[in-house]
Amino acid sequence: MTFRPVASQSKAIPTMEGAGVHLHRVFGFDEQNLCDPFLMMDDFRNDEPEKYIKGFPWHPHRGIETITYVLEGSVEHGDSLGNRGVLGPGSVQWMTAGSGIMHQEMPAGNEQGQMHGFQLWANLPSALKMTSPRYQDIDGSDVPEVVDDDGTRVKIITGHFWGKTGPVEGIAADPLYLDVSMAPNTQKRLTVDTYASTFAYIFAGSGTFRDASKPIGVKVEKEFRGDELNIRDLSGNRTLVRFDTGDEIKVRSGPEGMRFLLVSGKPIKEPVAWHGPIVMNTRDELLEAVRDLQQGTFIKQGTA
Repeated sequence: MTFRPVASQSKAIPTMEGAGVHLHRVFGFDEQNLCDPFLMMDDFRNDEPEKYIKGFPWHPHRGIETITYVLEGSVEHGDSLGNRGVLGPGSVQWMTAGSGIMHQEMPAGNEQGQMHGFQLWANLPSALKMTSPRYQDIDGSDVPEVVDDDGTRVKIITGHFWGKTGPVEGIAADPLYLDVSMAPNTQKRLTVDTYASTFAYIFAGSGTFRDASKPIGVKVEKEFRGDELNIRDLSGNRTLVRFDTGDEIKVRSGPEGMRFLLVSGKPIKEPVAWHGPIVMNTRDELLEAVRDLQQGTFIKQGTA
């Protein structure tokens, strides 16, 4: 097994999107596209409804896939093709925008006003950018969970892990998307595809990934001895950890445990041209998309 070293660590940045939704951007809109095939990730969580209730009104998507994963509250969604639905706690929506779709997402809190979820954007290769739009709406009860002997719990959204396969399928990047919960002071080795682009996003508790440089986050007094890690400085809430190549990730949770997303996918390695929620390969393709929006020809329902 080849251990994956940490390539970089960073903290999610507060920002606003939609009609004034307060959220944290984990990564995105970066010309270097370091997380290829993933383009952007947002962590939207808040206990104050006035900071999220106006949601994300109608907006276009083309050339990408959007993945929404809800932990608390709900998200009502609809699109220009007539699809409608509500994502509840634990639910996932994997939307392939393809040739173009108009879409809206309106969050609502739980009884305590809490809203928490993530949206990840995955790129489509040039050959699939104009494919037909499609949805995969997965209820939380249909997301398999495996529990290890030490109490580690893993929800598998897509990909194959510990003998289980996630319900989302037919995705170009052949991704692995896991929600991992670890008990306090637990060490795990997690296997991933050797050359897939891989990152972890810590959103609860704290922990450290072996050989992580300059960990970010909370400070604790406990120190592990011998070959254990010094965890005086643990990576904590809203920390992105991006890995180099290798087929194994080593992680240790802190004294309060840790919960994180582990995501990997095959890099596309193609040029990326951005125009907000429209992502193509060239500027000319972006201009064509803008013309389509202006002329009312954006919705094509795909050519594949």
